[in-house]
Amino acid sequence: MITLGGDLRVGRIGYGAMRLTGPNLWGEYADRDGGIALLRQAVEAGVTLIDTADVYGPHTNELLIREALHPYPAHLVIATKGGFVRGGLEVSTFDVIGNANYLRQCAYMSARRLGVEQIDLYYLHSGWAKDASFEDQVGTLAELRQEGLIRHIGLSNVTPDQLHAARQIVDIVAVTAHVNVVARQQEPLLDATLEAGAVFVPWQPVSLSVPGSPTDTGGPDAVRRVLEPIASRHGATSSQIALAWLLARSPRIMPVPGTTSIAHLRENLDAQDIELSPEDIQSLNSIAAALVHAA
Repeated sequence: MITLGGDLRVGRIGYGAMRLTGPNLWGEYADRDGGIALLRQAVEAGVTLIDTADVYGPHTNELLIREALHPYPAHLVIATKGGFVRGGLEVSTFDVIGNANYLRQCAYMSARRLGVEQIDLYYLHSGWAKDASFEDQVGTLAELRQEGLIRHIGLSNVTPDQLHAARQIVDIVAVTAHVNVVARQQEPLLDATLEAGAVFVPWQPVSLSVPGSPTDTGGPDAVRRVLEPIASRHGATSSQIALAWLLARSPRIMPVPGTTSIAHLRENLDAQDIELSPEDIQSLNSIAAALVHAA
């Protein structure tokens, strides 16, 4: 288990619901009944945190979670995010808005869609907005927390300096970014998060690809040559080893892998039981250097 904000106890592996949307994260998930069944089975299997955002769909992901799980079990934490907007079907239409009224609307509408009076964990979805200072954006969320709409605040897509600035304004309990055994660019943020005593939440944690690339659980040859022997020794999959590597780095790391398969979801949760040896970890740590050499 891991503790968020001193009072929310959740499992070491959550569930990222982003893929339960239409193509390019637009529109309804095609198999609505299947998505509802998956979410219910996820909770039955032991998932205690579900990660979503208002821009997934937009809005359809939050509504699907509500339809599947509301009223929510007392032990289930729902994390959502606000600040991104979509101008159409193409992913290239993503933009970021940070002014106070927009962020307040985002949070209130997410609470309405999820059917809650208070959002357990609410992330500022990015530190990129230019229409308001980063400090003002964090200040808006701090006001919403004081008003009771938000229980705890997290940050997504930020820099270590932005994390430091945010912590001067309000407690930050979680930071989410793209980190896995291949994608190491955000490791300075990971280190800063752990040093701050917050929980680091890697997304796409089993994708053996760099940021901006499609999800790929196979990975390049240089990665497979490291992962597959370790997986074989543990009777596990490469994805499970990738998760176990993250879990071994710190007790305050909580990956949120996404999947549309209950079998893969259960497989992800089982990664919590894998104990990597120091030699395993050293080999996995070497993957970044192996990729540079292979290139």
